[in-house]
Amino acid sequence: MEYVRAVHANLQSSIFTLMRILHLIHQYPPEFVGGSELHTQRLARRQAAAGHEVAVFTRVPGSGMTTREDTGVRIYAAGHGTTTPTQRFLATWGDGDLTAGFDRALEAVQPDLIHIQHMMGQPYAIFRRIRTAQIPAVMTLHDFWWVCANAQLLTNYSREICAGPALWLNCARCMLARGEQAAAWVAYPALPPLLGVRSRMLRAVMEYAAALLAPCAFVRDWYADHGAPPDRTRVLPLGIDAPPEEAGDAPPVRRANEPLRVLYAGGLAWQKGVHILLEAARSVTGPLAVEIAGDPADYPAYVADLRELADARVHFLGRLDRAALWTAMRRAHLIAVPALWYETYSFLIREAFAVQRPVFASNLGAPADAVRHDVDGLLLPPGDVEAWRAALQRAVDEPALLTRLGAAARPPMTLEAESEQTLAIYADVLRAA
Repeated sequence: MEYVRAVHANLQSSIFTLMRILHLIHQYPPEFVGGSELHTQRLARRQAAAGHEVAVFTRVPGSGMTTREDTGVRIYAAGHGTTTPTQRFLATWGDGDLTAGFDRALEAVQPDLIHIQHMMGQPYAIFRRIRTAQIPAVMTLHDFWWVCANAQLLTNYSREICAGPALWLNCARCMLARGEQAAAWVAYPALPPLLGVRSRMLRAVMEYAAALLAPCAFVRDWYADHGAPPDRTRVLPLGIDAPPEEAGDAPPVRRANEPLRVLYAGGLAWQKGVHILLEAARSVTGPLAVEIAGDPADYPAYVADLRELADARVHFLGRLDRAALWTAMRRAHLIAVPALWYETYSFLIREAFAVQRPVFASNLGAPADAVRHDVDGLLLPPGDVEAWRAALQRAVDEPALLTRLGAAARPPMTLEAESEQTLAIYADVLRAA
C-alpha cells in the first residue's frame, strides 16, 4: 500500500509539469500494427519527447515478461501464448500471467495517471488493481469493444450493421458465428447472461474513467447512448504526423486526357467496401486509374475476389510504408473511403485533407463527421454501386470538381496538437482527483 499512499501524496500537488504516464493497450507494435496500436505508439513517443516519463503495458504472444525501450518509452510486454477470439473473450474473466505482469509494471512505473487505450484480451483484474490503488484514468474509445464483444458493430452471421445489444441474444449469436467449433452452439443458452456480466464489468471501467476521449462526435454520441457518462465524454480527434514537404499542399489539377486517379489505402477486408469501389469503377467511361494499397496477406480470399473484379485500370500496390503512401496520395486526384461499417475514425481522410485531396466516402459513421458533402468531398450511400459509379463518372467528366473540393479541405489535427491537448486533460484530471 506504500504505492497507494505515494499516489495520494502526488495528487495533493496543484501543478503537474512532468508526469508518469502508463498507457494500457491490448497489443502494440512491432507485433501488431493496427490503427489504435500505431496511434498509441506515436502519442507515447511524443509525450516522452516532451519530457514525461512514459510507459506502455501490453500483451504479446509467447510467455514471460519482457521490457524494452522504444524511442524513450518503456514497454512492458506480458506473454500470454497464442489466442483465438474465444480465448480473448474469456481472458476478461481472468489471466494470471497478464495480471502478474501488470502488477510488475505498476510497481516499476508508479504512474500518476493511466491512459486506457484498449483492454481486449486483458483481464478485468487489471482494472481492479487500478481502482484499488485509486490511480486516475483516462480512456480513448478507439472502437466499440466496450459494448460490442465483436468491436465492430458488424454481425458475423449476416454482415449487417448492428444497433448494439438486444438483451445480448444477438451478441451471443454473433459470438458463436465467429467461434472455432460448430459444436459451440450448445453453449448458446449460457452466453447472453455471460455477455451481460461482461457488459457490467466494462461499464464499470467507463464509469471509473475521469475522462473518456472519443475521436469524433459520432463515437461520442453512440457511447453516450450505450452507457458512457456523457458529462465526461468529449471529442478529441486523433492527430496525424505532418506530411513531408514533397507531398505538397496544393489541390489536385487534372490535365487534359490525364486519367482520373483514385486511391484507396487501408485494410483489404469486406467491411472496408473495396469491392463496391471496384464494381463501380468497371462501369465508368473515360480515362480512369484506380490504385489499391493494402496488405493482401490478411484476407487472401477477399483479395482474390477483388482481383477478379478489377479491370485493367486497377492496380494493386501492396502494403506501403509511410513515404510510399504519401507518394501515392500526391499522385491521386481523390481518395476513396467506401466503408460498409461504422468506422470510428479515418486517418486516411485526415491525411488526404492535409495534402488537399478531396474524399469520396460512405455517408456512415466517422467519415460522415469528417467529410462535408460537396464542400471537401462527396458522401455516398454505403454499398450503393450505382451511386459510387455516378460520383466517379462525375469526377471524370468535371475535372474542375476535384480542384474545388480539394481547395476546401480543412487542416487536420496534428499529433503534436493532440498530444498537447491530451496532456492538458491529464493535468485537469489530476488536479480534480
